Amino acid sequence: MMKYTATTDENEVLLQKQYMEKAAGYVAALEEEIGHKPLCCVTTFGCQMNARDSEKLSGILKEIGYTLTESEEDADFVIYNTCTVRDNANQRVYGRLGFLNSMKRKKPHLKVALCGCMMQEPSVIEKIRKSYRFVDLIFGTHNIFKFAQLLVTMFENNDMIIDIWQETDQIVEALPVSRKYPYKSGINIMFGCNNFCSYCIVPYVRGRERSRDPKEIIREIEQLTADGVVEIMLLGQNVNSYGKTLDQPITFAQLLQEIEKIEGLKRIRFMTSHPKDLSDELIDVMKHSGKICRHLHLPVQAGSDRILEAMNRRYTKAQYLALVDKIRTAMPDISLTTDLIVGFPGETLEDVEETIDVVKKVQYDNAFTFIYSKRTGTPAAAMENQVPEELVKEGFDKLLKVVQDTAKERAARLKGSVMEALVEEVNEQDKSLMTGRLSNNMLVHFPADPSMIGQLVMVSLDECRGFYYIGHIV
Repeated sequence: MMKYTATTDENEVLLQKQYMEKAAGYVAALEEEIGHKPLCCVTTFGCQMNARDSEKLSGILKEIGYTLTESEEDADFVIYNTCTVRDNANQRVYGRLGFLNSMKRKKPHLKVALCGCMMQEPSVIEKIRKSYRFVDLIFGTHNIFKFAQLLVTMFENNDMIIDIWQETDQIVEALPVSRKYPYKSGINIMFGCNNFCSYCIVPYVRGRERSRDPKEIIREIEQLTADGVVEIMLLGQNVNSYGKTLDQPITFAQLLQEIEKIEGLKRIRFMTSHPKDLSDELIDVMKHSGKICRHLHLPVQAGSDRILEAMNRRYTKAQYLALVDKIRTAMPDISLTTDLIVGFPGETLEDVEETIDVVKKVQYDNAFTFIYSKRTGTPAAAMENQVPEELVKEGFDKLLKVVQDTAKERAARLKGSVMEALVEEVNEQDKSLMTGRLSNNMLVHFPADPSMIGQLVMVSLDECRGFYYIGHIV
């Protein structure tokens, strides 16, 4: 097994800080040219790992003199951090690039950068070269730590800069980060994926698995808690296989036990867990933990053994259900969520019924249900028996109804109970209410003052509104 460098490259960090100083000079010159502090808009597509990457980009942009904005129209620099898990994510990016082209004609100094998983696809790069020549900078998932260096190159050249790496063994984390929330944060514990599910593009765009050094993870969380963070989300494509590529292997369960010791940290979340790697050790650690949230995202994808095998998921329906029984026996109060795919090549309505049977047996608190998206370069894309659209829709609609009905029933069971909620934000629809998140990941809205954001409070769950609660602080 290939061993990866798991420690932050201190020389690389120093080099990038030098580039930040140089980039700051170019941003200062731009400010003088346009007559105001340059604005930058970072738009994130896709998963929470992408959201964390965007926080890193934003941290460097603030460091070199940009002010962050959520308005693309006002921005002097627009960055799209892209996702390519499904084709509609790609199409959204292409659609918005057309809008940026018209913006750039009106504002010639506007810079446009593209990064993230979509940029790791050669066909995408070719299309952007031909059809979107106005893009200034393109980079991928492996060299995000070189962002400051890439910015300097962009400022010093008028041509499109393309810097895509096929693979890396470097992990460089000790660079500026601009967090979206002061009270919670995502933390990368590993990168890449070794599973090669036949429908999934992620191993090709994120690379092979590589884990961060546990001491560095602990140090980062300690720094975050000192800065007011009370909840952390450990991020990886498959956190259950954390530590296997380290020179001194450590299990994910052992990492969680070390993280739990950190003073000031109140809540620990993680995602995503692959069922084939979820150990008895992890279940036991979760069962006895006072900080790990009572929520587990456990993607099943399908309920038919024939489809699961074609997907290369490496478990059967019976094995998955046995795992769920083991988890629920250890933690009866746990909230289980999942991912489901409808329309995988060769899938029949009978196969969809097998998936529906899993949903009924497991009783998920929620499920993210997707129509299969053909991704060029994956084994599934070359499979025969691609399912007709009308058949996919029939199966999808039937599955979705069961998922929604089940989730509503699961939510309603909590009515009248008192649970701890992390106060997260002012409610978008009713400014007199605050929105809090329970340990099981469900939202509750209740009267409170914005000064309570970031605090943990006990809330009575008075009224279930389907997928959320209305309550009051007790």
